[in-house]
Amino acid sequence: MGGSSPCASCKLLRRRCAKDCIFAPYFPSDDPHKFAMVHKVFGASNVSKMLQELPVHQRADAVSSLVYEANARVRDPVYGCVGAISYLQNQVSQLQMQLAVAQAEILCIQMQQEPASLATTNQIDHHQDDKSFLLSCNNMNNNFNFAGQYLGFASTSSSNSVQDPALKRESLWT
Repeated sequence: MGGSSPCASCKLLRRRCAKDCIFAPYFPSDDPHKFAMVHKVFGASNVSKMLQELPVHQRADAVSSLVYEANARVRDPVYGCVGAISYLQNQVSQLQMQLAVAQAEILCIQMQQEPASLATTNQIDHHQDDKSFLLSCNNMNNNFNFAGQYLGFASTSSSNSVQDPALKRESLWT
């Protein structure tokens, strides 16, 4: 930066900011916390080496990634951003399961309403098939509710709750 105030890295490291300071374009003086996190996790020397090895057009993205990883590493020293990614992937899996359950319930409702709209001649021929389909839909609904309870999301129907005595916790005091 040279003339005006030093960049955040030079300010933190208490050194004079040269005109060709590699940190100046990416760590402005008005955001010292950004460099402080990166410095704490990676070290100024390592960050300087990384930036010097990259082409100029990739440095801003690299600094953004370093800042994200440093903040994640400060929040979770063991897993860093991998912990955040894993948490989000688990959340996506749970939401996909909830979506599948909702879609299956919608399909069952649609299929239950469909037999009422069939002609009376077809009802005689398919009466047994409709009954078995409705029973399988009800069975499938029970299975989805069972899976939902063990995957951590609530069932939409309270009458199909799982009451497995083997899964109840025993009290230590009774």
